[in-house]
Amino acid sequence: MPDSAVTAVDLCKSFVDDSRGVIRAVDEVSFHVDRGEVLGILGVNGAGKTTTLRMLATLIEPTSGTASVDGHDVREDPKAARRSLGFLSSTTALYPRLTARETLRFFARMNGYPRERLEERVEKVVEMMSIGSYADTRIERLSTGMKQKVSIGRAMVHDPPVLVFDEPAAGLDVLNAHEMLAMIESLRDCGHAVVFSTHVMSEAERICSRIAVIHQGRILAEGTVPGLLERTRADTLEDAFVSLVESARV
Repeated sequence: MPDSAVTAVDLCKSFVDDSRGVIRAVDEVSFHVDRGEVLGILGVNGAGKTTTLRMLATLIEPTSGTASVDGHDVREDPKAARRSLGFLSSTTALYPRLTARETLRFFARMNGYPRERLEERVEKVVEMMSIGSYADTRIERLSTGMKQKVSIGRAMVHDPPVLVFDEPAAGLDVLNAHEMLAMIESLRDCGHAVVFSTHVMSEAERICSRIAVIHQGRILAEGTVPGLLERTRADTLEDAFVSLVESARV
């Protein structure tokens, strides 16, 4: 779609397991994300969420199908696609001997952020993520929640048009998770496209423009929260999600 910042077309990813043979972790997944929109990806563990997001981030190559990020095909021009997105997952690593501020500065430079505006951008992210009190503390001395906030800042410091967040609230307490969701809402309102994976239904209900429910590598349903509630005749997103997944198991 011409106005979409992210498109995925028939994405597939297969793996070979010694005991089970060929496993199709992602099976013909298609979706789009417009600028100024948050697409929520919901699914049980092993549904194919993280594999899909890792293909978007060019960390693994699709077996077939393709996707584009800000107009850059992830298979034909992965470097340009990577420059156009920020990616956060549970496996995102930080350098333990760098401080939080040094981490942001390093990743901004690595992703080509203009040098003349780099320090201003780093300080803006320090303020946005409320990490000023420990910005000059080494990563190895930070708590799990503090590290997670720095990781989120690392993903967005180069101001990419597309952000992919895989369980960004992991390790955050209630107040910090609330601030994180407000930050994502602000990014959405500024025109960024966000792909957001979570197990917390209240998070998805709050910030997602649309929801895609994925199960066994396939998208079962996609739509707004009210649309999914109407489709499943459910009262809550959690009930709608359970209804869709259980129907797929029959």
